[in-house]
Amino acid sequence: MGGLQQYLRVTLMSVAVVYAGACADEPTAETPMAPFVVVTFNTGTSENMGHDAPPDDGYDGAKAKISDTWYGDGLAWLPAVAATRAFFAEIAADVVVFQEIFWAGRCPDIPTDAHDDFYCKSWQAGDITVALDVLGPGWQVMCNPGKPDKCAAVRRAFGSFQGCKEDFCLEGMQGFQVNDCGKGVRTGRATIDLVAGGSLTVVNIHGSSGFKAEVQACRVKQFDQAFVDLGDGEPGANGARNLVMGDLNTDPARFADFDPSAARIHDFVGPDKAFQFLSEVGKDAPPSYQGIVNIDHVTSDAFEGTCKVAGLTDELPAVIDAIYFDHKPVVCTAKPR
Repeated sequence: MGGLQQYLRVTLMSVAVVYAGACADEPTAETPMAPFVVVTFNTGTSENMGHDAPPDDGYDGAKAKISDTWYGDGLAWLPAVAATRAFFAEIAADVVVFQEIFWAGRCPDIPTDAHDDFYCKSWQAGDITVALDVLGPGWQVMCNPGKPDKCAAVRRAFGSFQGCKEDFCLEGMQGFQVNDCGKGVRTGRATIDLVAGGSLTVVNIHGSSGFKAEVQACRVKQFDQAFVDLGDGEPGANGARNLVMGDLNTDPARFADFDPSAARIHDFVGPDKAFQFLSEVGKDAPPSYQGIVNIDHVTSDAFEGTCKVAGLTDELPAVIDAIYFDHKPVVCTAKPR
């Protein structure tokens, strides 16, 4: 029996060593992560922001009209594109979600007399689109089905999107249209395979805009897509580690008393909930939209951290001085809880 016991002991130790080696080569979703930088940025503009008021910053009411008519008020004015490119060069982001970013594939349908000072001026078929342009080399971008203005991006040195091999995948995000709430997908899921091992699930939300009861009901459904059922029987945030972020189009603090969608967020995010806000929430929180309300947020069930709002937080200047963006980007440093 002594010889058999010794044989079994040696055999089991060998199996354990082999198994441990295999696990070391195949990191799991629980592989520890170093701090990283995430950004949510609604890059849109709008009319009636006082574009004709002094000082003259180059973007006037006439350009605002062109933007609204032909560019969907997405990021397309060339000086703003250049400023956004410089902004991302400074902040060293790893994961970004965009809302209202212009998709250059629309350029062939825009008349040439609406090209001057806008992205279509020099764009040709085969050129990169705005999202890749402002992020610079070494990034991957994919967008929501039916909504090419709502995209997620990952720095390739940090990770890569499952199901997307190219630098740009127009409809690579997973998601489903909510009936009677407009066209296209406003809550999209992406899974990132991390270079360091494991994965990260990112949900980009752009809630429907407005205060009518039916619009608020749409936002409730869009938030439920993120946290309850995306439309495939699983929450949008269905990973071992999740980031849910974007333009909620409601203020979780200032609007919670009268907007059911603002109240609905608190069913999933907050004290004693699985998800916590990384971005600041409260009636005194920095107003990321029009200097009035705080509707751009970052939440997670696996990470904590601190956030800055460009142009409102010390050490993070505004993207551009011109009156152009109606939102300000929220930049967060995330670290495992």
